[in-house]
Parts: sequence; C-alpha cells; structure tokens
Amino acid sequence: MKKIFLFAFALLFVMSFVVAENGQNGTGAYNENGSQNAVIIATQNQGDSSQLQVRTTLRSGTYFNQEGREMQISVNDRTRLKVGNYEANSSLNITQSQEQERTRLHTQLSNGANAEIKIMPDVASETAINQLRLRQCNESNNCTIELKEVGSGEQVRAAYEIQAKKEARLFGLFRTQMNVQAQVDAETGEVIREGKPWWAFLAAE
Repeated sequence: MKKIFLFAFALLFVMSFVVAENGQNGTGAYNENGSQNAVIIATQNQGDSSQLQVRTTLRSGTYFNQEGREMQISVNDRTRLKVGNYEANSSLNITQSQEQERTRLHTQLSNGANAEIKIMPDVASETAINQLRLRQCNESNNCTIELKEVGSGEQVRAAYEIQAKKEARLFGLFRTQMNVQAQVDAETGEVIREGKPWWAFLAAE
C-alpha cells in the first residue's frame, strides 16, 4: 500500500512539472510538436509535388498557361501550339501537367534532361523580330516558327527556331533577300543563336 501511495505521489509530481512547463510556453507540448511536424511534412509534400508532377500525354484543346494566357494545342502527326496570332509546330514529345486550372508543358530531351516550355510562340517571335530587325513574322516574309531540340551533349535544350526572309541591298545597290534565323530558348526566352548569310556584312538591311 505504501509503495502504491509513493508511486502515485511521484506520478502527480511529474505531471505537475509538465503542466507548469506547458503553462510557461503558452501551449501544450503535444500540440506544439504536432503542429511543427505538420508544417515540415506539408513543406516536404509541397516540394515533392512541385518536383514530381503528374505528367500526361499532350492532348488537343484550349488551355491556360501559368501566366493565365490561352494556348490552343492541336496534336496530330506534329504538335501545333498557338498563342495569339503566332503558332509553332513541333515534333518534340510534349507532355502536360495540371496545377488547378493552369497547364504546364514539358519535354524530355535526348540527353535525359527535362525541359519546361515556359516561353510561348508569340513571345519567342517578338524576341526574334527584335533580334533580327524584322518588320513582322508571317507568310509575307515566309516566317516559320518551330519548337525543336537544339545543341548537343549537355548543351541540349528546347528552343524555338524562327526563320524568315529579309529584304536587303547588296553593296547598298542591288535589292535581294537573305535568309535569317534565330533560336530562342523555350525555357528562359534567351536568344541562343542568330544566323545570317556570310555576305550579310556587305548588305544594308
């Protein structure tokens, strides 16, 4: 009986100490630890979900990208991606993932790397127009836009290749046309290559 009494007294003493500690901290130890673990788990889960997105085969339809801009996608033998008045054709294997009402586009490159197609054809076209000093990019100057893989090895990336014909005067006298092109990174929007004929330095554009 005496042992039971001493055990009960010791248990009450320990419990009173724990209650006092909780009172100083302003919250229960169980709740505090539980909420902290929940935050860590939520953060980890959020990180995992951003890295391990569920990707599905690209389907024809109208979608909205991460910026809320409308994308019209047509999938046949090749993929056609249209935003505004600009469209790009592609033979890349493009997949899509959903985040609420927004759609992300992805492709796996030949070196195994994954690339997200963040830049849309209209932005890539405007970048190329400014870089090549074109007036426009349409049928009038045979302007085409293709989303493709460029580079090699570790430098492989998905890019828009814009090709067009540009009027120029050779030696400042003879009217001619020259083929020009620019490649715009589909993930960053950076111009990674510009191409003109070797004799372009002899022509006034």
